[in-house]
Amino acid sequence: MTDDAYAALEQLGAAPLWRFYGNLFPAQPRSRALPYRWSWQDLRPHLLHFSKTLSLHEAERRVLMLVNPGLTDPPATVTTLYAGLQIILPGETAQAHRHTSNAFRFVLEGEGAYTTVNGEPVRMAPGDLLLTPGWHWHDHTHQGDAPMIWLDALDYPLVNALEAGFYEQYPERLQPLTRGADLGSRQFLHGRLNPTWLTPDGTGNSPVTRYTWQETARALDAIAEDATGSEVDGIALEYTDPFTGGPVMPTIGCRIHRLRPGFDGAGRRHTASTVINVVRGEGATVVDGVRLEWSEHDTIAIPGWATYRHVNASASRDAVLFSYSDEPVMRSLGLYRTEPGDPGA
Repeated sequence: MTDDAYAALEQLGAAPLWRFYGNLFPAQPRSRALPYRWSWQDLRPHLLHFSKTLSLHEAERRVLMLVNPGLTDPPATVTTLYAGLQIILPGETAQAHRHTSNAFRFVLEGEGAYTTVNGEPVRMAPGDLLLTPGWHWHDHTHQGDAPMIWLDALDYPLVNALEAGFYEQYPERLQPLTRGADLGSRQFLHGRLNPTWLTPDGTGNSPVTRYTWQETARALDAIAEDATGSEVDGIALEYTDPFTGGPVMPTIGCRIHRLRPGFDGAGRRHTASTVINVVRGEGATVVDGVRLEWSEHDTIAIPGWATYRHVNASASRDAVLFSYSDEPVMRSLGLYRTEPGDPGA
């Protein structure tokens, strides 16, 4: 009779909590995402191949998704975030569209392209961080003479899980240019001198459209050898909203890390899921006992609550890492937790 009773419950759209209790309330988080490294040297030739064999009119966005082996359906890089490598060739344009997912681009290679965000052309150069907040029109134009490649990042895994995703295509291929180039970044000097006539728009997105590598490098150089830094993340600086001093987007926080020569970091874990791209240098990140060796422009996935530590393999050269995570979401929901940990190295 007991089996019949359970079957009857299923037909009524109900289920016995006692059969699922351990899965619904685990002792600690268990991510489906796996520690993983995507090799720039291996993927770049494929990007170049598809740039020659597949037009943007055929693909709309010519992107290689970085799909975590544990998150293949639907594809994601870590549980709440996505990363992809996008390429655009000289003379090409990419169709204007918008979506509720927040996005940004971290430029890896090339010169002469710009992305237009709500009428503002935002130029691209290696090391630049360009923001595309949710529901902002955006398209791409390349006027340079060599391929332009950047890391795409979006929070669509989170937005889609919340069933809050919307998408719309612009009626023309490109939107009109209605603002001065890089105006969103020229009006701010990283929160030190803010225009008095502007106020926050209430979305939680930074008004800075382009955080240039020039200013990021200047910030790192300004503290040089005088900063103590973190024993876990090295000399870590956060890209911030000049109005609030908080993260650049309500769902994504971005940081730049300088690991001094010979850096051998302490282990740490936190509930935030993290994606890392290597700006320069060679080293390794050990994640739950998995040693991920990396070099320039490789991408690393660190699942939430996985213990990690960074190692700079060079005895004479800095390593620089760019990272982004869903920490703002975890903090806003009261779910952020962190503690020291042994990555098993």
